[in-house]
Amino acid sequence: MTATGDADLSVVAAALGDRGRARMVLAVTDGRALPASTLAGEAGVSAATASAHLRRLVDAGVLRAEQHGRFRYFRLAGPEVADLVEALGRVSPPQPVRSLKEGTRAHALRLARACYDHVAGRLGVALTDALLDAGHLVGGDGADSGRRDGDRLPGLDVVDYSLSADGRTVLTGLDVAVPDAAPVRCCVDWTEQRHHVAGPLGRALLTTMTDRGWVRPARRSRALTVTDEGRTALVDALGLVWPPPHGPDRVPGERTALSRA
Repeated sequence: MTATGDADLSVVAAALGDRGRARMVLAVTDGRALPASTLAGEAGVSAATASAHLRRLVDAGVLRAEQHGRFRYFRLAGPEVADLVEALGRVSPPQPVRSLKEGTRAHALRLARACYDHVAGRLGVALTDALLDAGHLVGGDGADSGRRDGDRLPGLDVVDYSLSADGRTVLTGLDVAVPDAAPVRCCVDWTEQRHHVAGPLGRALLTTMTDRGWVRPARRSRALTVTDEGRTALVDALGLVWPPPHGPDRVPGERTALSRA
């Protein structure tokens, strides 16, 4: 048996330390597999440079490569990498917006996006708040107060959430494949600084919302577009507030007037 020391954080940190490589990783945090040519465009680099970047990310265990016919596609190595990216996003400064196109894209990502296999952004937080307000989800108020709980910092597992019996009935009635496991995993949304549902239930919710046409993935980003049908269904079936308020505007436990505007 080969003895090993502490985790070498420098390997992953160095792999993510280049802005082009970081942009490649962000492009696939919705769980998609993208070809090298698309990722080169995301990073704004040549094909040769993209190839070197991707090799570095694969070697560091951040991405994995898949062969589809003559082409290689790249996706996140696993959900733990998505968790890492979300955690880094919480402490990283925002990228400057230099054009209307970049501003539109940034707004779309903050409104609704796929975080590996679940809904994030204002939509993900609003969905979690609606489940909490209705008593379908219990165990917390969705907030990440930033305060210590003993020796633990608020994060992925500090608050224990669970699905109530009524919540299970309501979601099953919407064809959500509710997992058998009692605990519901939530993680802190990097743009809203509040919890959104993740884990198996988060994956099941996104699957249903996509299958029913309530949300539609963007072609060239991880943003999600909420359709008119989806907006109506989420408001009527789950009491979702629309438009979803920003994190600082949300008072836990206080309902906001519904709007179809």
